[in-house]
Amino acid sequence: MQRLKTRPQFQAVLAGSVIAKTEHFVLHCNGLDTTAPKAEPGPERRPDGAKELSSRKNIPDNGTAAPADISVQGLFPVQDIWIGAMVPKRWAKRAVTRNAIKRQIYNVSADSMQNYPQAAFLVRLRREFSRKEFLSATSTQLKEAVRHEVQALMKAGVAST
Repeated sequence: MQRLKTRPQFQAVLAGSVIAKTEHFVLHCNGLDTTAPKAEPGPERRPDGAKELSSRKNIPDNGTAAPADISVQGLFPVQDIWIGAMVPKRWAKRAVTRNAIKRQIYNVSADSMQNYPQAAFLVRLRREFSRKEFLSATSTQLKEAVRHEVQALMKAGVAST
Protein backbone atom coordinates (compact mmCIF):
# COMPACT_ATOMS: atom_id res chain seq x y z
CA MET A 1 0.00 0.00 0.00
CA GLN A 2 1.33 3.42 -1.04
CA ARG A 3 0.45 6.85 0.36
CA LEU A 4 -0.64 9.90 -1.58
CA LYS A 5 1.96 12.64 -1.15
CA THR A 6 1.67 15.31 -3.82
CA ARG A 7 -1.06 17.81 -4.55
CA PRO A 8 -1.69 16.50 -8.10
CA GLN A 9 -2.23 13.01 -6.66
CA PHE A 10 -4.81 14.32 -4.20
CA GLN A 11 -6.52 16.36 -6.95
CA ALA A 12 -6.68 13.36 -9.27
CA VAL A 13 -8.37 11.23 -6.61
CA LEU A 14 -10.80 14.02 -5.68
CA ALA A 15 -11.78 14.23 -9.36
CA GLY A 16 -12.84 10.58 -9.16
CA SER A 17 -16.04 9.25 -7.70
CA VAL A 18 -17.34 9.13 -4.14
CA ILE A 19 -17.87 5.49 -3.20
CA ALA A 20 -18.87 5.75 0.47
CA LYS A 21 -19.99 8.30 3.06
CA THR A 22 -20.42 8.34 6.80
CA GLU A 23 -21.42 11.10 9.17
CA HIS A 24 -17.94 12.66 9.25
CA PHE A 25 -16.00 11.08 6.35
CA VAL A 26 -16.14 10.54 2.59
CA LEU A 27 -14.20 7.91 0.62
CA HIS A 28 -13.10 9.01 -2.85
CA CYS A 29 -11.76 6.61 -5.48
CA ASN A 30 -10.05 6.99 -8.84
CA GLY A 31 -8.70 4.20 -11.03
CA LEU A 32 -5.04 4.25 -12.03
CA ASP A 33 -5.72 4.10 -15.79
CA THR A 34 -7.66 7.33 -16.38
CA THR A 35 -6.38 10.83 -17.04
CA ALA A 36 -6.11 13.64 -14.52
CA PRO A 37 -8.30 16.74 -14.83
CA LYS A 38 -6.76 19.56 -16.83
CA ALA A 39 -6.11 22.82 -15.03
CA GLU A 40 -7.70 25.95 -16.38
CA PRO A 41 -5.26 28.76 -17.17
CA GLY A 42 -5.70 31.57 -14.70
CA PRO A 43 -5.67 35.31 -15.36
CA GLU A 44 -2.29 37.01 -15.49
CA ARG A 45 -1.49 40.53 -14.30
CA ARG A 46 -0.23 43.23 -16.62
CA PRO A 47 2.36 45.72 -15.37
CA ASP A 48 -0.37 48.35 -14.91
CA GLY A 49 -2.26 45.98 -12.55
CA ALA A 50 -5.15 45.09 -14.87
CA LYS A 51 -6.09 41.45 -15.40
CA GLU A 52 -5.34 39.89 -18.75
CA LEU A 53 -6.21 36.43 -19.98
CA SER A 54 -3.21 34.31 -20.85
CA SER A 55 -2.66 33.56 -24.51
CA ARG A 56 -1.31 30.18 -25.59
CA LYS A 57 0.16 31.81 -28.75
CA ASN A 58 2.89 33.56 -26.76
CA ILE A 59 4.09 30.41 -25.02
CA PRO A 60 6.90 28.67 -26.89
CA ASP A 61 6.40 24.97 -27.55
CA ASN A 62 9.57 23.16 -26.57
CA GLY A 63 8.05 19.68 -26.81
CA THR A 64 7.54 19.15 -23.08
CA ALA A 65 4.14 18.36 -21.66
CA ALA A 66 2.47 20.85 -19.36
CA PRO A 67 1.96 19.67 -15.75
CA ALA A 68 -1.81 19.59 -16.31
CA ASP A 69 -1.38 17.00 -19.09
CA ILE A 70 0.04 14.36 -16.75
CA SER A 71 -1.97 11.16 -16.72
CA VAL A 72 -2.94 9.41 -13.51
CA GLN A 73 -0.56 6.66 -14.59
CA GLY A 74 2.30 9.18 -14.35
CA LEU A 75 1.10 10.34 -10.94
CA PHE A 76 0.99 6.81 -9.54
CA PRO A 77 4.16 5.06 -10.78
CA VAL A 78 3.50 1.81 -8.89
CA GLN A 79 0.48 -0.38 -9.61
CA ASP A 80 -0.70 -0.74 -6.03
CA ILE A 81 -3.39 0.48 -3.69
CA TRP A 82 -2.85 4.17 -2.93
CA ILE A 83 -4.39 5.80 0.15
CA GLY A 84 -4.51 9.38 1.34
CA ALA A 85 -6.06 11.25 4.24
CA MET A 86 -7.37 14.80 4.01
CA VAL A 87 -8.21 16.51 7.29
CA PRO A 88 -8.80 20.24 6.70
CA LYS A 89 -8.14 22.88 9.34
CA ARG A 90 -11.72 23.97 8.88
CA TRP A 91 -12.96 20.79 10.58
CA ALA A 92 -10.07 20.09 12.97
CA LYS A 93 -8.50 23.28 14.27
CA ARG A 94 -5.59 21.80 16.22
CA ALA A 95 -2.67 20.10 14.47
CA VAL A 96 -2.65 17.47 17.21
CA THR A 97 -6.23 16.53 16.38
CA ARG A 98 -5.57 16.47 12.63
CA ASN A 99 -2.55 14.22 13.09
CA ALA A 100 -4.44 11.86 15.44
CA ILE A 101 -7.28 11.54 12.93
CA LYS A 102 -4.84 10.87 10.07
CA ARG A 103 -3.06 8.19 12.11
CA GLN A 104 -6.36 6.43 12.73
CA ILE A 105 -7.27 6.63 9.04
CA TYR A 106 -3.95 5.13 7.94
CA ASN A 107 -4.06 2.39 10.60
CA VAL A 108 -7.61 1.31 9.76
CA SER A 109 -7.01 1.48 6.01
CA ALA A 110 -3.88 -0.67 6.31
CA ASP A 111 -6.00 -3.35 7.99
CA SER A 112 -8.91 -3.25 5.53
CA MET A 113 -7.39 -2.45 2.11
CA GLN A 114 -6.74 -6.10 1.13
CA ASN A 115 -10.38 -6.25 -0.09
CA TYR A 116 -9.97 -3.28 -2.46
CA PRO A 117 -8.82 -3.27 -6.11
CA GLN A 118 -5.64 -1.50 -7.20
CA ALA A 119 -6.72 2.12 -7.32
CA ALA A 120 -6.20 5.42 -5.51
CA PHE A 121 -8.39 6.17 -2.49
CA LEU A 122 -8.78 9.28 -0.36
CA VAL A 123 -10.51 9.54 3.01
CA ARG A 124 -11.67 13.12 3.55
CA LEU A 125 -13.03 14.61 6.76
CA ARG A 126 -16.18 16.50 5.80
CA ARG A 127 -17.57 17.52 9.17
CA GLU A 128 -16.22 18.57 12.56
CA PHE A 129 -16.17 16.26 15.56
CA SER A 130 -17.96 18.09 18.37
CA ARG A 131 -15.49 19.89 20.63
CA LYS A 132 -18.08 19.77 23.40
CA GLU A 133 -18.20 15.99 23.24
CA PHE A 134 -14.45 15.48 22.68
CA LEU A 135 -12.75 18.02 24.95
CA SER A 136 -9.20 16.78 24.56
CA ALA A 137 -7.48 17.07 21.20
CA THR A 138 -6.17 13.50 21.41
CA SER A 139 -8.60 11.80 23.77
CA THR A 140 -9.05 8.05 23.54
CA GLN A 141 -12.78 8.64 23.00
CA LEU A 142 -12.03 10.70 19.88
CA LYS A 143 -9.59 8.10 18.56
CA GLU A 144 -12.11 5.30 19.12
CA ALA A 145 -14.92 7.28 17.47
CA VAL A 146 -12.73 8.03 14.45
CA ARG A 147 -11.57 4.42 14.26
CA HIS A 148 -15.10 3.00 14.35
CA GLU A 149 -16.38 5.44 11.76
CA VAL A 150 -13.47 4.84 9.38
CA GLN A 151 -14.00 1.08 9.74
CA ALA A 152 -17.65 1.56 8.78
CA LEU A 153 -16.55 3.74 5.84
CA MET A 154 -14.15 1.06 4.61
CA LYS A 155 -16.83 -1.64 4.86
CA ALA A 156 -19.26 0.54 2.90
CA GLY A 157 -16.53 1.15 0.32
CA VAL A 158 -15.95 -2.58 -0.17
CA ALA A 159 -19.66 -3.07 -0.76
CA SER A 160 -19.71 -0.44 -3.52
CA THR A 161 -16.55 -1.49 -5.39
